[in-house]
Amino acid sequence: MTENAASNEAARSPGMTSHRRTPPAGSHSGPEGNERLTAITGAVLLVLFAAEGVTILSLRSLLYWHYFIGLLLIGPVCVKIGSTFYRFIRYYTGDREYARKGPPAPLLRVLGPFVILTSVGVLSTGVALGFEKGTSYHGIPLLFMHKASFVLWLGVMTIHVLAYIWRLPGLIGADLRSSRAYGAAVAVGGRGLRWSITAVGLAAGIAIAMAAAHLSASWQR
Repeated sequence: MTENAASNEAARSPGMTSHRRTPPAGSHSGPEGNERLTAITGAVLLVLFAAEGVTILSLRSLLYWHYFIGLLLIGPVCVKIGSTFYRFIRYYTGDREYARKGPPAPLLRVLGPFVILTSVGVLSTGVALGFEKGTSYHGIPLLFMHKASFVLWLGVMTIHVLAYIWRLPGLIGADLRSSRAYGAAVAVGGRGLRWSITAVGLAAGIAIAMAAAHLSASWQR
């Protein structure tokens, strides 16, 4: 058999070239990649929220860590909001793939803006308290606004988490598998970018926390 004939035979024999097969034509990021980025960031936030909740149990002794973790949350929260807005924009500007993916359930679509607003409210008032202890806005104490924002955030976030948490293991697990393991599911490109964005958000949060966590000292005087 000549060299050319052997090459042609190998090309016709899937079993002989399985180790060299390329990703499916549908291998790309798109809405599936966006969904996985949101899931990865959501998992990071769940861990940080749990840690922040522990500090609330003993604010007097854990106030520094309450500030540190609260400030650290800023980075991942920005990534999460960014990925959510990206999906929103692509869907409502008529992107074909995002339109095919479809919007979230009606309740979650209504709840989404409140999740974002209350998250921003809790974080912003918490940061402001480090600079302006005892300040009031329009007669409302800043500390009260922080506590009220937290209560509202806890309510909407509970519904949000219960709606999505069951999907996190599957989405994150699929993203951690080798990109060569093609099965029935279509491979989703951009895995490195997703994890890099998550790492950058986390690193930014750590930098903010290290730079500003000392503000907690104003409450210990």
